Amino acid sequence: MTGTASIPDAAATPHGVNVLGALALELRGDSPVARACLDQAGAGALADLIARDLARLAPQAATLQLVTAGAHYDPVEMLRPGWALHRELDELAARAPRPSSSAGDDWAGGSVVAFGAHDGQMPGALAPSADFFGGPLRVVPFVLGGDGRVIAQVGDCFERELIERGMAGADTALAAQESFGLQVEHARYLTAHDLAAMTALQYEHAGLGALWPVLETALLEPDAEAWLDAPPEPLVHYVEGEARIAMFEPNAWRTRYAAEADCSDPQVRERLLRLHEQFQARQRQVAAVLAAHAVPVTFVHCDEATQVDPRAAL
Repeated sequence: MTGTASIPDAAATPHGVNVLGALALELRGDSPVARACLDQAGAGALADLIARDLARLAPQAATLQLVTAGAHYDPVEMLRPGWALHRELDELAARAPRPSSSAGDDWAGGSVVAFGAHDGQMPGALAPSADFFGGPLRVVPFVLGGDGRVIAQVGDCFERELIERGMAGADTALAAQESFGLQVEHARYLTAHDLAAMTALQYEHAGLGALWPVLETALLEPDAEAWLDAPPEPLVHYVEGEARIAMFEPNAWRTRYAAEADCSDPQVRERLLRLHEQFQARQRQVAAVLAAHAVPVTFVHCDEATQVDPRAAL
């Protein structure tokens, strides 16, 4: 992975390449969260602290435009095809007046754009989803845009160093804690690729590692193609921007996943029935993970007629 990420359709956005990242907030236990969004004043105050921190990590960042949201999200809302959340920030900033920075001398020459809530509503498509509220890690996304050479240098610096020394300032962590009404255990900065790598590791530990290449393709190369074809896992084909999952009838499932089973034995048939039910539950889990990352899912019926080459049906 490189230090910068391309945003598709650069003609529709102010910059074709940007530094994409987030302030990651690791929450303390099951502590409650009072609010997901800040008003404009609160968003601006937090953005100024983020700008200061980033400039201290990479001084050249201070010459760029920082765009961020006064809201926190689940990582799955950030890890979506085309970096949709960052793209929304970028496109909203392109229509906003260019402000002067209030982040002090650390952000000399650059600018800060922060989007907060008005009457409790975030602009555009920036509203955090209630479906993913309450997770142990929340992210406040940011985009750095401007001169391409500086973006490349800052992006490379962040990719090398944020994991090791990207802790947020103590006052930044405290401001996020107080303004959002949550309990912060750790606050640090991550690139979008850092967050993707962390999520891949978490999925591996959760037994979902086989699905990650499909998700990674959807995220990094949404126009490309990928397969999950590793029995006993479900058969998944990511193509044309959607994930197609083979929905096997019982006989077709047995041919692919239990061809050696003796179906004349009643105990074996009962065991196969349970295994097929478990397989269907796994399909639903895979579909739910893909949908959480905003990857469209289509189930494709596969019967005995397609069992010779079910890939062809997808």
